[in-house]
This record gives sequence, C-alpha cells and structure tokens, in this order.
Amino acid sequence: MEWHNWAGSVRCEPARYTEPASEAELQRVVRDAARDRLALRVVGSGHSFTPLCATDGVLVSLDRHAGLYGVDRAALQASVRAGSKICDLGEPLLEHGLALENQGDIDRQSLGGAVGTGTHGTGRELPNLSAQTVELRMVGADGTILSCSASERPELFRAARVSLGLLGVLASVRLRLLPAYRLHERIWREDPEPCLEALAERIAATRHFEFFWFPGLDQVEAKSLDPTGAEPDDLPGVEGERIGWSCRIISSLRELKFHEMEYALPAEAGPAAFRELRARMREKHPDVVWPVEYRSVAPDDADLSPAHGRPTVTISVHQDGRLPFREFFSDVEPILRAHSGRPHWGKIHTCTGRDLAALYPRWDAFCALREELDPDGRFLNDHLRELFT
Repeated sequence: MEWHNWAGSVRCEPARYTEPASEAELQRVVRDAARDRLALRVVGSGHSFTPLCATDGVLVSLDRHAGLYGVDRAALQASVRAGSKICDLGEPLLEHGLALENQGDIDRQSLGGAVGTGTHGTGRELPNLSAQTVELRMVGADGTILSCSASERPELFRAARVSLGLLGVLASVRLRLLPAYRLHERIWREDPEPCLEALAERIAATRHFEFFWFPGLDQVEAKSLDPTGAEPDDLPGVEGERIGWSCRIISSLRELKFHEMEYALPAEAGPAAFRELRARMREKHPDVVWPVEYRSVAPDDADLSPAHGRPTVTISVHQDGRLPFREFFSDVEPILRAHSGRPHWGKIHTCTGRDLAALYPRWDAFCALREELDPDGRFLNDHLRELFT
C-alpha cells in the first residue's frame, strides 16, 4: 500500500500497515517489528507536513485505539487513548462537565500526534497540548510499557511530552482538564498597524487572541475568545460574534488543502518579525493570498517543546496545496530564524540537527535518553535520523 499525508506532500510504501485496537495488540506489533528488525512509525490523521511518519518498515495507525476512559470529575482529569481525534473529545468531555484547557485552530489531529509535536492553540497563559498532560503511557522499543508523570520518572516525562515518537509509541494520555466553560467569540477586520500597536494589550487582556493577516487585502482579521456565563441566545444576530461551549468555538473547519510553515519565537520578537515578514511578502510575493497567522503560547519545560523556557508567539505562513511553495517558504524562513525561531516539528522547515541543537538547551539530554531507550533506532526514519543522529 501507499500512504500519504493530509496535504499529499509526503508519501511512503510501508512493508506493513497495521491498526491495533488495544494496548496489548500495540505491544505485539512493536515486538514483532523488533524481531523482524523493521523500523516502526505511527501515523495519526496525517496533519504533519514534514515526513515524521514516513517509513518503509511498519506503519501503525491508532485509529482503532481511541476513546475517553477513566474520567475523574473531582480531580478534573481523564485518560484518553492516543488514537483519539481531538475533534471527538469535546462532546464526551462536555457530558462529564469537563473541557480541554485549550486546543488548536485545527482539531482533526490525533491526540498522540498533537501531544508528540507540541501542537497548540493561542493564549498568553495557555501552554501547548503536551503541557496539559499529567501522565503518559508508552510502548517502548522492546514492547514493554513505559509510564511517566511529574512524580514517576520525571526526566522521561519531561522528554516524552514532545518526543516525535522517538522514545516509544504513545498509547494513552491522562489530561488535566477544566470545568466545562463557554466562550464569547469576537471577529473583526482592521489594518495591520493598529492591530500591532494594540497587540500587547489585547494579548494580555484576552484569554485567547490571534490574528490572520491577509496579504492580498493587507488587512488583518482579529479574533478574541473570552470566558462568559452568557447563553448563545444572548447574541441574536450580532455580526462577528457568537457564544458557545469551548469545544464548539475554539477550532475552525479547514477543508481546503494547504502547505504550512510555522516558527515559535520569543514573545518580544514577534511584532518585529511579523513586520519584516509582511514587508518581504508585499515586495517579493504579492501573488500569495493565503493568510499569515499570529498566536501566543505560554512557556513550558518539555525538552523539545518549541515554547520551552520562554513566553512565545508563533507565526505561520501558508500556501495553497495546489501551488508551489518551496521558493516562497525558503525566502521568508530566514526572517523567522533570525529572531531565534524554533520550527514546529510537524510543519515545513529546513533546519538541520545542528541548527536545532543550538535552539534547545536540553537537546543533548533528549538525544542521550533516545539512544538509551531505543539503541537500535527502531523509531527512526530517514528524516528523523538526519536530525537526531
């Protein structure tokens, strides 16, 4: 069979494709791969634009290993199987009076993939999805179970929260949650400079704030989300506003295929980097009509989190999935890298292992742990081998 990612830009022909339906089945799959000396990678919904999942060995889908279990309403926690799609979690959690702290603009990813790549939403005090975990269960390279949390194997927990599947196959996650809450969404258009001048104030005053800059119009579409006790019917017919449960408001439907590059920058560097990016695109790429997205993310301590150790903003550029993108991306990427940007692990970039090692204070510690847990490189592919060995 041939597998390809959502955008169609990554393809591979694995020797085996398998869909284990339980943790025990997943252990057997990993042991069989080790016995047959085959590499093994796991695929979620294929929303990564880099070849994280590509392999000619064993490709594992956890689509059948999905669902919510072990809900603890009093502790505001729940265990979730790693194959669960984020879009399938909101309503079951809501039935228990619970909600995710935050989630991304796209909610079609698998939980395991989103945790493993540091996928995030927006909000100055809201960390990425991996930082909302309190316990992880993985299947190691020899098929044994590795469990870790802040109190049980804390060094492994810090490394495994954003691990790209390099330390083991994530089987399930215990999430820290919030009581279910409603959000009031406001969307409006304005010119870029007024938005940038008010940016710090808006980010500080709003639970979720982001903007999209549309280069063809040279306008931004700003969006704020704030918790509210109001009911949806309290906003009848108000243009650009709506109220609803968080799981029904935060994410947006993205049906058109695209390519994406995203960098995580120190928060204080964001406005200057965006201004440079805007000028470069207006001067050299006036044909690009897809928007640039600007979000904020709270710091965390995961070894390979793009928000490791610093308040962060992320800047994402997009191109239509039917159009060439590499020349455009390669022209604007140096701007983001010049501002100490760290690339999103699942989005297009040209960083080498040496480049990345200089960006992550705990790079060497992560690599040492990877070699200890997977000495035979069972969880590597060509792309990851270039970066981590």
